[in-house]
Amino acid sequence: MELGEKLKAMRRKEGMTQSQLCEATGLSLSSYKKYELGLRVEVSYIAMQKIAMHPSFKKYTLWLMTDETAPACGQISAE
Repeated sequence: MELGEKLKAMRRKEGMTQSQLCEATGLSLSSYKKYELGLRVEVSYIAMQKIAMHPSFKKYTLWLMTDETAPACGQISAE
């Protein structure tokens, strides 16, 4: 699964719109839309940190970065 697809899956799993995710993380809506669409394949470290460190998305961090999960540690996938 590509990064944009993962971001979309996480957002949907949490029941958020793109606007809500951007408001919660402080990301630009136009940039985030490009991430989900795969138009920007490189995401800055700061943007990834804002997503991964948000309380709603921390549980997906390992899966987002490595395609692995660790349920015992609370790390799940959004699939």
